[in-house]
Amino acid sequence: MAEPKQERAVKTREAILYAAAEVFDEYGYTGASISKIMERAQVTQGGMYFHFKSKLGLAQAVLAHQQEFVTIPHGVPGLQRLIDLNFFLAGELQTNVLFRASVRLAVEQGDFGMRDVTAYQEWVEQFHSMLCGAREQGELLPDIDEREVANVLVGAYSGIQVFSNIASGRDDLQERLGSMWRIMLPGIATPQAIENLRIPRHVRRLAA
Repeated sequence: MAEPKQERAVKTREAILYAAAEVFDEYGYTGASISKIMERAQVTQGGMYFHFKSKLGLAQAVLAHQQEFVTIPHGVPGLQRLIDLNFFLAGELQTNVLFRASVRLAVEQGDFGMRDVTAYQEWVEQFHSMLCGAREQGELLPDIDEREVANVLVGAYSGIQVFSNIASGRDDLQERLGSMWRIMLPGIATPQAIENLRIPRHVRRLAA
């Protein structure tokens, strides 16, 4: 029996989006081309332009769905949850091409005339909710502003992953995150909270 038309269209769109992510991840926005994406997705020109009218449209679609490419595990908001989330995202950057491509495009968006902070702001909100949970649990120092820390953390995380990508193809990303948390925690967390927090053992050893 023939596959329903709507279902076939959904699968074609997903194939194009995944292929675009692979090409953007490998070549960046400037080096990517519609022909490379079509070849990777194994679709015709008509199939491509039915779903996406341009390379810019593809890039915007990948960027717009950044958080949808990551299934974030559940947990209790707090500093441990925030640390675990950071290391989980590091793993996603190493293995999830859709997420990796969206992060690269967010960094390179000036190349295609965008200045959209939405992707960054969404992570600020995620981190902020974890920090509010930490405040409720008494883990933060009294003068710490949760929103300020969330903004700084997203900026630091973004810079670290870019540096790690250039230095090692992100092979050392988790070690660099271990260093970030080792340095950052005494400035935001109570000594009691720090005593109970867990950073992955191999990361703590390499970062120390």
